[in-house]
Amino acid sequence: MLRLCGFHVSNYHNKVRIALLEKGVAFEEDANCRPSQKDEWLARSPLGKVPILEVDGAGLAESQVICEYLEDAYPQRPLYPREPLARARVRELIAVMELHVELVARRLYREAFFGGKLSDETRQEVERDLAKGVRGFKALARFSPYVAGSDLTLADCAAFVHLPLVSLATKLAFGRDALEEIAPLKPYLKMLGERPAFARVNEDRKAAQAAMAAAARK
Repeated sequence: MLRLCGFHVSNYHNKVRIALLEKGVAFEEDANCRPSQKDEWLARSPLGKVPILEVDGAGLAESQVICEYLEDAYPQRPLYPREPLARARVRELIAVMELHVELVARRLYREAFFGGKLSDETRQEVERDLAKGVRGFKALARFSPYVAGSDLTLADCAAFVHLPLVSLATKLAFGRDALEEIAPLKPYLKMLGERPAFARVNEDRKAAQAAMAAAARK
């Protein structure tokens, strides 16, 4: 039995969880794990991050690595196309979303969500680098109807958890949604949200966020 460790507010945890549900892979879940630099946690995750997928008692870290493992180990319901170039295109989309959009926008999260304050220099760097990432994403995204083409892929799992977070963070930090100009994005995300796996993960995320907010008010 696979065991997924993380928490429901984590977009990277939720990316893996959607992939597991869409692929129909049975798994257990520990949704009370948090990133840590304690020795016992580092023994499970080399960088102290979540999610972790435990496979026969051994831990596997990094969400994209976990998803690649799932694709190799459970190919019956694929989340990649068969054709090599098409598979590479999906990976390209994921890399752009995660490395050049979400990871860049993540520098805003401390101010947008946790009451921190960014320097003007950091804000300018993020705005500049994010514009490049969004431009790259627009060039690659197909929305026909899925982000990589006619079939649901792992790129959709990534888009659903990352892009709304980027939109919200940039609205709060800059007063505008950095993804607003991508006209097909909102109906696309709405379509994904109607799929049972995506809807389940989204509802669990909302419940976890509400619980965190309630705890913070106490």
